[in-house]
Amino acid sequence: MKYVLLLLIKIYWALIPAHNRKKCIFKISCSNFVFQETKSKGFFQGMKALKYRYHNCREGFEIFENPVDHTTQMILPNGDILTEPEIAERLL
Repeated sequence: MKYVLLLLIKIYWALIPAHNRKKCIFKISCSNFVFQETKSKGFFQGMKALKYRYHNCREGFEIFENPVDHTTQMILPNGDILTEPEIAERLL
């Protein structure tokens, strides 16, 4: 199953050029993240990563500047907080 998921991601990359894909809010794109997780940790971790990214890489996030350390942070729809190194450059 691991290799089926990896193959599906590679097909997605081949069929849809990078400039036509939805822009990800994460620094590492959703498909790259799921690919890396699946390749290194297996099918179930890959599916868990896919579910997490699918539910959080949508509208509903909020970007704010942390008043304590003056860094940019993002609150995801599920309440998780991302720091600057995890946020896509285009959103900073």
